[in-house]
Amino acid sequence: MQTTQSRSSLIVPVLCCAAWGCAAPHVVAQSAYPSRNVQIIVPYTAGGSIDIMSRAVAQRLAEAWGKNVIVDNRPGASGMIGTEIATKAEPDGHTLLGHTSSYPATASVREKLPFDPARAIVPVAMIARAPMLLVIHPSVPAKSVKELVALAKKNPGKLNYSSSGAGGNNHFSGALFASAAGVKLVHVPYKGISPAVTALASGEVEIVIASAAAVMPQVKAGRIRALAVSSAEPSPLLPGLPAIAQSGVPGYSYELWWGIFAPAGMPADRLNFINAAVNKILASADMKKFLDNEGAEPWPLAPAQLSGLLPREIERYKKAAQEAGIPPQ
Repeated sequence: MQTTQSRSSLIVPVLCCAAWGCAAPHVVAQSAYPSRNVQIIVPYTAGGSIDIMSRAVAQRLAEAWGKNVIVDNRPGASGMIGTEIATKAEPDGHTLLGHTSSYPATASVREKLPFDPARAIVPVAMIARAPMLLVIHPSVPAKSVKELVALAKKNPGKLNYSSSGAGGNNHFSGALFASAAGVKLVHVPYKGISPAVTALASGEVEIVIASAAAVMPQVKAGRIRALAVSSAEPSPLLPGLPAIAQSGVPGYSYELWWGIFAPAGMPADRLNFINAAVNKILASADMKKFLDNEGAEPWPLAPAQLSGLLPREIERYKKAAQEAGIPPQ
């Protein structure tokens, strides 16, 4: 299905090597990539925020590179199945991985994984960051965070919150909300954020804290109601909504990020090339408009700024898990 570059196409770069000396290997590496279709594995179900954002980036990379950039959904085990598949791929940039801050959250509570979660993959580029939304089913008689907390205190263990899976962002954000508010909520995990939000809209559960990309269609349709944002302050991305911390749960804060990763071992020049391509996309007016519609803001970071990201994030979530009482999975 995939074609490899012919030997004849390498003649000019090889001859140029003699003339350009040390500069030539860099030129060869960049001109050869991508030499075939590029795959972006998304280790979650279709319809979630990272799926939506990965597809937007994939479309624009395909236009820039003249090669197909295909999103391949490989859900399961809260993102760990698709991640493991990516860790086994060649680190040549033709297999990438779309991930979210759910990854270090999940990794922080997994006792055993068949790969090193902090080092088996490396960040290549960030896409966006954003607060989450606290949303409820319309049947819940609460018009504010303060009223929701009061209702939960009167009915301990009677309100459920859904998530994309145990140990993910929705689980962490919900558990930390319950801990900070001093209430008892029941966690109900689903196989992805899309079914978790569908469960909320159908009334199977009462609460979810999720990305705007995941919940806004249902909010706009009137099937669920938004109460607040999870950032420490109100967000210009979601005007009119107060921060959870300012409307009933002081000190609460939780934000999301989305990014592109690759198997560890990718050459620096290849990583830099992909990073620059994604950052160029993020600077475009149409991508900014797209992300604004998704309730997120572009978050372009240089490779140096991404160094050590996963070890830091996993350690941060380990501390959060202890605080929220999330047991090892």
